[in-house]
Amino acid sequence: MLLKFYKYQGTGNDFIIFDNRDNIIDRNNDAWVAKICDRHFGIGADGVMLLQNHKDYDFEMIYYNADGRESSMCGNGGRCMVNFVRMVGPVKEKYRFLAVDGEHEATINKEIVSLKMQNVHNVIAGDNHWQLNTGSPHYVTFVSELNKMDIKTFGAAIRYSEAFMSDGININFLEEQNGNLHIRTYERGVEEETLSCGTGVTAAAICYVLKKQFEAGSHIVNMETMGGPLRVAFTKTADNSFEEIWLIGPGEFVFAGEVAYP
Repeated sequence: MLLKFYKYQGTGNDFIIFDNRDNIIDRNNDAWVAKICDRHFGIGADGVMLLQNHKDYDFEMIYYNADGRESSMCGNGGRCMVNFVRMVGPVKEKYRFLAVDGEHEATINKEIVSLKMQNVHNVIAGDNHWQLNTGSPHYVTFVSELNKMDIKTFGAAIRYSEAFMSDGININFLEEQNGNLHIRTYERGVEEETLSCGTGVTAAAICYVLKKQFEAGSHIVNMETMGGPLRVAFTKTADNSFEEIWLIGPGEFVFAGEVAYP
């Protein structure tokens, strides 16, 4: 059987999307998902997403990492999915959808999607690093000479350390350069550096505000990923919680095709 797929990317983080509202694709098909994500023997992508019906929401988003396993929330993927839904319908000014970490809202202005993320109430601070969950678990640290770093080597060393071996964690390296905040990310499940990570950018913006001791109130942090710029807007409370978090950036169509489904 041949299935139509759609390739999307959000600041270089790329995804294969299927409209599975007819429930043709079995959600428990790890080997097939991993195969089509392979950049040599498949279509090639950082992950796969299924568009599903849901009786209480506009849609449900199912996300798989490139290793084939169903995974936690993907911010760049969420923006791509919203633009995909606008293409296949229904067309709305605001979408409300369900992902693995709960309810999300999104609005679209041309190709730019504003995606509402989950509130963050618990950030664990260490020695020049922070741990937090922004829909996926993240480790954030500030470095120097970011552009010279071997992200795969340094990221894997932390991701496969004793503390994170079993469940894994995404590793984000940050540096301020000429007044701009740059980020590079090693993603679990892909086990490589990706050009961008939406939940990682969200986590990094929060940690930057904590590091710089910004006052409570509304803030916007501009981030430069390897795949392009993203913005994170949020409200910081007096007790260092973060609410009304919005990840803002593109989710762009690349191409469509057909792939064999077993």
